[in-house]
Amino acid sequence: MRGNYSSIIRQKIISMGIKKIIAVASAKGGVGKSSICANLAYMFSKNFTVGILDADIYGPNQHIIFNVPLLKPELIEKEGKKKFLPIQVNNISINSMGFILDPSKAAMWRGPMLSGAIKQLMDSTEWGDLDYLFIDMPPGTGDAYLTVAKDLKPNSAILVTTESPLAVQDTLKSKILFQKLNIPILGYINNMVSSSSSGRGTEDDITNILGLDLLGSIPMDDDVANFNLMGSTKLFESTYNGLKIII
Repeated sequence: MRGNYSSIIRQKIISMGIKKIIAVASAKGGVGKSSICANLAYMFSKNFTVGILDADIYGPNQHIIFNVPLLKPELIEKEGKKKFLPIQVNNISINSMGFILDPSKAAMWRGPMLSGAIKQLMDSTEWGDLDYLFIDMPPGTGDAYLTVAKDLKPNSAILVTTESPLAVQDTLKSKILFQKLNIPILGYINNMVSSSSSGRGTEDDITNILGLDLLGSIPMDDDVANFNLMGSTKLFESTYNGLKIII
């Protein structure tokens, strides 16, 4: 039954006009996953049609990163169903619970309700034709994570870590989960790289532990920290040029 349901979801995604779905993930919170997702989408949007689904229901961030915290997606009716028109920023189509939920209240939802919210957010958004939909995955490996990985069926995943041994070990858990679900992993991005790596793993160490290709190293930088996507472009050029070949 689960397999049939996932197949139905995949067929819906194809009918939406989305060519490829890329999950940007890390089991560890605080590694800058949402910022990496936004910057990758921004780079790809220069040459492709791109969207972002913010699947972090408890802590959505994309509406903040793109500096549109007060906007609300317009509701339209299509084929007898209510649909959200995603927010358009920098030629990127974005939808997030951050646009919909009251920011003064916490989402206190259990597993089934949480999973249902993610699937509904995806299914109820009129994405249009997209070359790539980037999914900003929730941290951890719980219900929300599994819903995206199993039901939305990303074509591939990009993992994000920092040099912290704790982050690397949690990222390894993400790798194992995606492998169990037969979702190809393109590689990992090492974020918040410090000029001083005392007490932290080198990239060779991280690569050996994760057993994945290094897609890029993003240094600690004010433009990245302050969500200046245009200013961050130079830092992501090499990662983008490599990704667009293999993605």
